[in-house]
Amino acid sequence: MSSHTFAHLLSPGRIGPLDLRNRIIVTAMGVNLAEADGTCGERIRAFHEEQARGGVGLVNVGVAGVAWPTGGNEPGQVAISDDRFIPGLAALAEAVHRHGAKLSIQLHHGGFGAPEDMKAGRPVWVPCYPEAPKKDITEMWLLEEIAKSPGPQISKVEFRVLTAEDIRTVVQQFAAAAVRAKRAGADGVEIHAGHGYLLSSFISPRFNKRTDEYGGPLENRVRILLEVVRAIRAAVGPGFAMWCKLDSREVGKDGGITIEDAKRAAQMVEEAGADAITVTAYHDVGQGKLHSASHTPQEPGVNLPFAAQIKAAVGIPVIASGRIEPEVGDARIGAGDIDFVAMGRKLLADPQLPRKLAAGKPDDVLPCIYCYTCISAIYTQEHVRCAVNPETGFETLRAVPSSGAQATARRRVVVVVGGGPGGMEAARRLDAAGHQVTLLERSEQLGGTLRFASLAYAANEPLLDWLRRQIEASHVEVRLDTTATAGMLRSLAPDAVVVATGARRSMPPLPGSDLPHVFSGDDLRRLVLGESSEALEKKTGWATRLATKIGAATGMTANLEFLRKATHQWMPLGKRIAIVGGELVGLELAEFLSERGRAVGVVDEVPRLGAGLTLVRRMRLIEELQEHGVSLHAGAAEITIGREQVCFTDRNGHAQAIDADHVIVAKGASGDLALADELRAAGFSVHTVGDCRGVGYIEGAMRSAAEAAA
Repeated sequence: MSSHTFAHLLSPGRIGPLDLRNRIIVTAMGVNLAEADGTCGERIRAFHEEQARGGVGLVNVGVAGVAWPTGGNEPGQVAISDDRFIPGLAALAEAVHRHGAKLSIQLHHGGFGAPEDMKAGRPVWVPCYPEAPKKDITEMWLLEEIAKSPGPQISKVEFRVLTAEDIRTVVQQFAAAAVRAKRAGADGVEIHAGHGYLLSSFISPRFNKRTDEYGGPLENRVRILLEVVRAIRAAVGPGFAMWCKLDSREVGKDGGITIEDAKRAAQMVEEAGADAITVTAYHDVGQGKLHSASHTPQEPGVNLPFAAQIKAAVGIPVIASGRIEPEVGDARIGAGDIDFVAMGRKLLADPQLPRKLAAGKPDDVLPCIYCYTCISAIYTQEHVRCAVNPETGFETLRAVPSSGAQATARRRVVVVVGGGPGGMEAARRLDAAGHQVTLLERSEQLGGTLRFASLAYAANEPLLDWLRRQIEASHVEVRLDTTATAGMLRSLAPDAVVVATGARRSMPPLPGSDLPHVFSGDDLRRLVLGESSEALEKKTGWATRLATKIGAATGMTANLEFLRKATHQWMPLGKRIAIVGGELVGLELAEFLSERGRAVGVVDEVPRLGAGLTLVRRMRLIEELQEHGVSLHAGAAEITIGREQVCFTDRNGHAQAIDADHVIVAKGASGDLALADELRAAGFSVHTVGDCRGVGYIEGAMRSAAEAAA
């Protein structure tokens, strides 16, 4: 149990004239929840109201288009380009204020990052003609993702290089938008001058090749932003908060913005009248893994050193963002490195995070698992959603539970069969609703496939720990080492049964799959977790028996950190591994094994690898696997397993082979409704959850658990 008090993070703060109850800000995100005409309706109002209810100091509404529809970057974008948008924004401000939070609106013009202009055939506003991209990152997209993205709707892109008159128009648009924000009852505005959008593209020396007073040295490239800042300050006066979001650097982009550029730009913005600086970063969009290396980083706290440098260069508050854990943010505020923490993914996972911290219950915060479900949805023009929190983005479709148990109209007896993530989440929700719940799990501990998923991808482990803690703290009766049967369930006399027994993982009919060096995904999971089975012992003999004994003696099956270290030192697999199956499980296994010194190759018949992985995570993982020498073969045919090789025909019709001491077949998973059907036939009222109804991974488990409980 954490004893951290978060005294700095939860202390009041001030941005210019704006007083905030704590230092936690909802980072501005495009969430695609506005109406098609740009107005703020019920969906985005409910989304942000839940964050205010959760106790944040400031809700920052993302990417409000100052020139909408021109400059639009998503179909569900908030618009602030006309007075007709004020009533919707005012209703949003009222909803946020109702819960004691303040509201700011991020002012945005997409510039080159405006696919809505491209789709509609409007000229794209840019400082100069852009360079042609060096690489097509959609090679790592699934075909169905490409179909949902803006790309297929764009036939030709026309660019409008801004004249001096155009620049004056843009400046006036930002100023007029700020006035509308003030009239709507917002408490401040953030000028978006990052992420490659219009103002950022002027600042970037890599993008901006102009030779007039808006190009060349930094002072010229920042000129348009300074004009925007001054125009807004003149329009709204000194009593309205206004600040800028700046890139601290452009990651992986030769000749891009550097931290020295950012520090000087921040100083100039301060002199022009800004009340604070939000520190972010951008990246070379032609490199897939960099999409999770700047503003939405995979690496924890990667932007903090840059925020600290900017903080040292200015006298106004600095807002930092980018995977900052509450303990880290609290410490950095206490050290004077930053003033505020802007959280995105963490508050999507649990909008109640601030209240839980204030109540001394940080262990109750539902953790983000950094799977990139949220931002990947935006890439394919869907509205935001979260893998671990099914309510996020769907606040209007079901009642969002507040903290504490919910009284229910009639207390029912419910049996949940299966202790994986879907079963634990269903049991937790049903218990919180006041039902009598018994959870049956056939193995010796809870977790199901999430245990191995947590070993392969460590960011999953906090969710596993959270679910276990929630069950332990609940009234749920847990029965381990228990196999559910119709007869046994009759003795429990349930009103309803929730079946969450997971997928069927059969070995597909591949030539050679019966050879002794061939493992199924379940075989490897049992081997690594120290579990045993008769089939596995036939393959590995002493190795499985030893792993099982060690696990029983040390409890290592429950200690994933121990297992991570142990499997670096010891694993009864050869140096050359072929994986047949290139979806989520196969690619995460490839990562797991390559990190442990194995030479790995992956082959699959599918046209593109990585189904089941979210788009942004997949772009990172595929590039990193290639960098680490993992050979990836999609579109294969005639896959045959031999004693020392896996042979196949590649997509060009050429014979290929992967040398292999062991082969892992990470295919063949499918839904398994056998128990559910058996129990229905026996007269039980049955609901199904998780992979037993079709492989849906963590998001599918958590979402279906919520649906079953509701």
